[in-house]
Amino acid sequence: MALTRDYKETVLADIKRDPKYARALYAEAVNSLLEGETEVALSILRDLVHAGITFKQLAKQTGFGEKTLHRMLSRRGNPTAKNLFAVTKIISQDLGIKPQLKLAA
Repeated sequence: MALTRDYKETVLADIKRDPKYARALYAEAVNSLLEGETEVALSILRDLVHAGITFKQLAKQTGFGEKTLHRMLSRRGNPTAKNLFAVTKIISQDLGIKPQLKLAA
């Protein structure tokens, strides 16, 4: 099911307005990656870039071209692990997140 423009605009506005919401979405993206839900994760990461750091700034910080980043985070994107980690690192820094690994007991 395609998302409506109003829905996408609402999500982007919520990300810009609420840092806790943005950080929760980032956590959901990482969890989705770990669970093999790549399409969901890339969609969330794309929204975080659109609402926050921007593709232009992300390109400067990662050294990837803007078009490359758009393709990488597209619905059919298939980034390498190295590229994906570079992108998620910059996004986490933009959100003020310092990822930590917690082992379940």
